Amino acid sequence: MDRSPPQAKGSTPAPTATVTASVQGTAGDSRREGFVAGIKVGTGLAAAAFVLAVTFGAFARTEGWGVLAPIVCSLVVFSGSAQFALATALAGGGGVPTAVAAAALINGRFIPMGVAVAKDLRGGRIRRALEGQAVVDGSWVAAHLGGGRFDRWKLFGATAVQWPAWVAGTALGVVMAPPESLVESLGLDLVFPAFFLLLLLDELRGSRAARAAAALGACLAAVLVIWVPAGLALLGASAAALLGLRKGLVPRDTRDTRGTRDSHGSRDTKEAGGS
Repeated sequence: MDRSPPQAKGSTPAPTATVTASVQGTAGDSRREGFVAGIKVGTGLAAAAFVLAVTFGAFARTEGWGVLAPIVCSLVVFSGSAQFALATALAGGGGVPTAVAAAALINGRFIPMGVAVAKDLRGGRIRRALEGQAVVDGSWVAAHLGGGRFDRWKLFGATAVQWPAWVAGTALGVVMAPPESLVESLGLDLVFPAFFLLLLLDELRGSRAARAAAALGACLAAVLVIWVPAGLALLGASAAALLGLRKGLVPRDTRDTRGTRDSHGSRDTKEAGGS
């Protein structure tokens, strides 16, 4: 029978409990910091997305979509490029199958993007699939840590402000239906590309691979645009991103090294002496 006296109130907790609480506190702080950082980045992207969504809502309304269909489309699809491709194809008389195929091809870029971020998501298949819905262009770039790693909480934060802004912008465009020339006359059509340019510049400052890929992509686009439409030229230029597969171009300080702690305080390898 254990005859040791009970622990007095206010005494120092057991070392194991202290370490566990410290790790959990650090992980919680990291999650909050990542989410807040994502919101800060996403706020600028959301402003640009809102303007673009107003244009989409107005365009869809003028093409006879009515009021509800454009809003539902933004709620479900949440992809400016795919939604504009869908609306443009329908406006050109391409038919529903052609329009859906065009949107699906454009959204095909999310397949490799999702594969890249998959290892940093958590939970089972259903939870990981739900977390993967946060993968949109701006959020994906902002959450990239280098070396194929992503800050999932920064990804969530950046998308959390963009999605409602996109839906609200679509609703406003549907209701007000401003003329298409308004966006161009105010120069608002440059807002969205400008934010992506800022994200690109930030990436170029920290990665030699990114600089090499950007230079090659620019050259490919300049050559391809001579023979093919601009959209196909940009698609072909994206092949320059394959440079990132070369190990020699990945910065040494961003590689995924074993035995280090991740953002949640866990170790990639077992502790020395562990089973």
